[in-house]
Amino acid sequence: MQKVEHIGIAVKDLTNSIPLFEKLLNSTCYKTESVESEQVSTAFFRSGSTKIELLESTDPDGVIAKFVNKKGEGIHHIAFEVDDIEQEMERLRNEGFVLLNETPKPGADNKLVCFLHPKTTNGVLIELCMERK
Repeated sequence: MQKVEHIGIAVKDLTNSIPLFEKLLNSTCYKTESVESEQVSTAFFRSGSTKIELLESTDPDGVIAKFVNKKGEGIHHIAFEVDDIEQEMERLRNEGFVLLNETPKPGADNKLVCFLHPKTTNGVLIELCMERK
């Protein structure tokens, strides 16, 4: 793993959260995107070399909606950049981590992604991400 690529924060409403994070980070939202396969709308900010991704559910039964209903708004995941996502997935699988998807899937910001089950990472949802080529 190379670096923290972004920190994902689950929010109820991007309309209210984008201005809040623009003030907080003293940075404008540089990109919004919908990821239909994940039932989310996202908004991205830069803070130094790290990105912050806000996630709003587009479905009341979506993963982010369930997270917000159970735990409230807050940190949802930490994403790490990898050079070769399939190789890293295999390495982590061999180390005993549980992957939530067997193959990389398209994510926001032109990435291929894979999530690790939080029960094998001390309760933290970890995302692996690699730039799509």
